[in-house]
Amino acid sequence: MTDDRTLRTSRSLPFSPEEIYGAFASPELLAAWWGPEGFSNTFEIHQFTEGGRWKFVMHAPDGTDYQNESTFEALEPNSKIVIHHDCPPKFRLTVELTAEGRGTHVTWTQVFEDAQTAQAVKERAGPANEQNLDRLTRVLEQAETP
Repeated sequence: MTDDRTLRTSRSLPFSPEEIYGAFASPELLAAWWGPEGFSNTFEIHQFTEGGRWKFVMHAPDGTDYQNESTFEALEPNSKIVIHHDCPPKFRLTVELTAEGRGTHVTWTQVFEDAQTAQAVKERAGPANEQNLDRLTRVLEQAETP
């Protein structure tokens, strides 16, 4: 069900669910692809366990730093990752991984606290979510290259 608090994107990627899940579990890989194009990350805490904290600074190309704090709410190995973004804008991100053929169908669903917040960030977050998947694809392609 989609409502006015929800942003969703999905895509099939040529990687196994294990590879994609591993790109969340590894702080080095996650830091390399998380966020929109041109952004980089410095992780302070990355506790990839249910209830674990994830605290980092996202660095924008213009030099602006964005503090981020999240909690890994649910982790189902190679299947689902649920992250609660604990600072504004608050949202719950559910990433579902479904094996298909030689790849994985990724469904990325963000549910914001309220419709006003979702609408306010939609123009930025929608394309940013697509860029996240683009960056994930590049990082995993590079990881496959010897």
